[in-house]
Amino acid sequence: MSLLAEIARQSLLAFAAVLFVLQIAAREAGYVIGRRQARPEAPLEGVGVVVTSMLGLLAFVLGLTLAYANTRFQERRLGTLSEAQSIGTSWLRAQAVGQHQGQEIARLLEDYTRVRIEFIRLPADGDAAGVERRTGALQSRIWEQVVDLARDRKDPVLASLAASLNETFDLAMAQRFAFTSGPAAQLVMLLLLMTMASMGGLGYQFGLRGRPLRALTLILLSMWTAVLVVIIDLGAPRLGRILRARPPISESARGWDCETGILLSGVAP
Repeated sequence: MSLLAEIARQSLLAFAAVLFVLQIAAREAGYVIGRRQARPEAPLEGVGVVVTSMLGLLAFVLGLTLAYANTRFQERRLGTLSEAQSIGTSWLRAQAVGQHQGQEIARLLEDYTRVRIEFIRLPADGDAAGVERRTGALQSRIWEQVVDLARDRKDPVLASLAASLNETFDLAMAQRFAFTSGPAAQLVMLLLLMTMASMGGLGYQFGLRGRPLRALTLILLSMWTAVLVVIIDLGAPRLGRILRARPPISESARGWDCETGILLSGVAP
């Protein structure tokens, strides 16, 4: 399992190739065993029922897992949007507060935004701890400015700024949890074991019948592999191409990060 996880961290394409080969091996092993145990009087209907049940259960679990992975993916996207909106609100309120502390908070929020974008785009082997340290340091500096402002003034504008900053920092913690928790290892192991067992059973059934049907089996294995890779890609926030796909930045949206919707320069598109 650890070897497969390391392969997935390096390349999901390599992970898909290894998974495809393992399924072929399980199917061929089942076929060889089935051919050796084939007898003219052997009942084939019972084997077919069991194999069909195994494939049906695997398809059901794959569907549930795919829905779970997609839900986690959507949660991360919505969390990123919420954090972006909170940062933008805090930036506008800092501008409304004025004074040199408000301007400093706005400037620090622009730096904070870039750090948060870096956190979201961080690859699997990136320095997450370093990004978190920079996030915490910027949060401390921003809050020092708020405390300094609170000594001079106590008004609704400052209170609203403090509230939005508190929400921004809370959302950063939520994002940290969302981007560091992937699919449970037990669930992935269960899927892999069920896949191997189902392919082995399918090969065993073909062996008893003496009909390999390799072309159709390769199509089926390709479908299983594609679904499994999509599940891993959706569920693991630092793997694959789904997170990496970014729309082009248009000239009219220079002030915004198009992937996250976060205000970069204080100039709306």
